[in-house]
Amino acid sequence: MKAVTVAAFGATPQVTEQPEPKVGPDTVLVRVKVAGINPVDWKIAAGRLDPIMYVYLPLIPGWDVAGVVERVGAAVTEYAPGDEVIAYNRMDTAQHGTYAELVPVPVRAVARKPASLTWQQAGGLPLAGLTAYQSLKAADVTKGDTVLVNNAAGGVGSFAVQIAVAAGARVIGTASEAKADYLRSLGADPVTYGDGLADRVRALAPEGVDASLDFYGGEATAVSLEVTTSPSRVVSIVDPAIRERGGRYVFAHPSHADLTKLGDLADARQLTVHVQREVPLAEVADAWRLSQEGHTTGKIVLRIS
Repeated sequence: MKAVTVAAFGATPQVTEQPEPKVGPDTVLVRVKVAGINPVDWKIAAGRLDPIMYVYLPLIPGWDVAGVVERVGAAVTEYAPGDEVIAYNRMDTAQHGTYAELVPVPVRAVARKPASLTWQQAGGLPLAGLTAYQSLKAADVTKGDTVLVNNAAGGVGSFAVQIAVAAGARVIGTASEAKADYLRSLGADPVTYGDGLADRVRALAPEGVDASLDFYGGEATAVSLEVTTSPSRVVSIVDPAIRERGGRYVFAHPSHADLTKLGDLADARQLTVHVQREVPLAEVADAWRLSQEGHTTGKIVLRIS
């Protein structure tokens, strides 16, 4: 099978031929249509997560997948060949990722593909969608809350805005001025990041915000703590040290139930996936460069088949 592999930390990803993977008892083998591209993919390949995760080389990157079930393991009863599925295929080690024609996925990480989404949209949903959904749960966001979402036009932020709005919350989202109309289309009140951000947030929420989601780091972390009524409802996916200041840190975990909830929101037309660019397998290095620039609106996805 064809797969993208990285031979050494920092090496350029290459399309190579790899053996077909084995299918364990609690595993679903998925023939991949689209794999989502996330910043964590190239960070792992650069060795940045090596201190906390065993990474085996050569590495097939990728945690997001949308495709069709090819085979199921002996203990799997939930799915059958031909089923259309999505998955967040993260384990505690990295080696056999989703940038491949076939990928084995633990059944606990799999959910049905939302009928309303294209393959491109479905492939961009799992990791960023789960990160947003689980961050909102950690911040205990409910109807009537005012929520600050930092980097609201990015892959995770775009989902967080929509999920919070669907829950009945008011959202203030940070982004560049050029992305203000995009945030409004998602249901957020936009504010530009940079000097004076706290004052601009207070102009929209004079009493402070009920919860803040930090998807950016740096200044966003400090501002979130400053404008949120309780540090216990400040959530960061960037800086684990937020815990030392009373906040919460989230590293998204695979969850069939949470993926199913995201699919339900999509099929109810309360959540969509903005795909900025779809790239073929052979152009994965270009896609990583685009992701590394950090100016993406929505998602970049990789077309496998």
